[in-house]
Amino acid sequence: MQLIQLLSPLTDFVNLITGYFIEIWDFLIFIGSVSAVMVVLSGAILWFTNFNEKKGKGLVFSGILLALVVEYFILYPPEFLI
Repeated sequence: MQLIQLLSPLTDFVNLITGYFIEIWDFLIFIGSVSAVMVVLSGAILWFTNFNEKKGKGLVFSGILLALVVEYFILYPPEFLI
């Protein structure tokens, strides 16, 4: 019985830290999604206006790659389980 009372505060602390990790992860996924859209949009503007076609193509393809990586982490998130 003594061991259960001793581990209860530690378990509560771990649950609190896990909750913070989940919130931080969700925020990073949001930032990744928004930045993927912004990179593709700015690359498309550069590409289709012929201002800097090579840089625009690179931005579009890197934005698509970023979106794929973010989607992978949405489908297979790390497990913040105790």
